[in-house]
Amino acid sequence: MKMNKTAIFLIAFFLVLTACFIAYVFPKITANEAQKPVLPIIGNDQNHHVSAFSFINQDGRKVTDADVKGKVYVVEYFYATCKGICPRMNENLAKVYAAFKGNKNVMILSHTVDPVKDTVGALKAYSLRFDADGKQWMFLTGDKKKLYDMARYSYLINAEDTANGVTITDDFIHDKHYVLVDGLGRVRGFYDGTSMDDVNKLIADINLLQKEKS
Repeated sequence: MKMNKTAIFLIAFFLVLTACFIAYVFPKITANEAQKPVLPIIGNDQNHHVSAFSFINQDGRKVTDADVKGKVYVVEYFYATCKGICPRMNENLAKVYAAFKGNKNVMILSHTVDPVKDTVGALKAYSLRFDADGKQWMFLTGDKKKLYDMARYSYLINAEDTANGVTITDDFIHDKHYVLVDGLGRVRGFYDGTSMDDVNKLIADINLLQKEKS
C-alpha cells in the first residue's frame, strides 16, 4: 500500500523534529555530566575552603597558600621522631611523590605536629631519606597552634583516640590519614596512609582531579 503525501510529510517532519531534539538536548546532558565533580567536595557545605597559612619548609623557605593555589596537593601530619605509623606513612607517601615527581601541578605538604623538636634542620635531614625536592614535597614547621588549627578546621583531620600508647589531648594531633585538596582549596578525600589500597586510590584520584581541572 502506497503512503499518501500527507503521511510521508508527517513522518519526515517527526524525524527532523527528533533529530533537532537530540542535537539540542544531548550536548547539554554531556556538558552537565562533564561539570559534575569527579570526587566529593567535603565539608559542612560546598563553601568550605582551606584557610590562608604561612609555614617554613625544610629549606628554610616560607610557604603560604599562594604556593599551592591552583594545584592539587596532599596533606599529612607527622613528626620526625615518631617510631609508630609515621615512617610507614612517609614510605607510602614517597610512592605518591614518585608517581608525580616533576609535576608542578601536584604538591605534598607534610606538617609536623612537634615543631619544637622538628626544626628546619631536623626536617631537612628527615626529607633527605626520601630524596624530597623542597619545591614539591614540603616538610613544614611553624607555630604549633596554627599547625593544629589548620589540621582541625581547614583539613578536617580528626585526632585518633591514641597514638603510640599515648592518650591524645587537644595539645597533640596524630592521624594516619592523608588529605587530598584541589586547586580551589577544597577538601576532596581522605586516605589511610598505612594502606596500599588507599595509596593507590590516592594516586588515581590525583589524576582524576587533574583532569577535572583541565
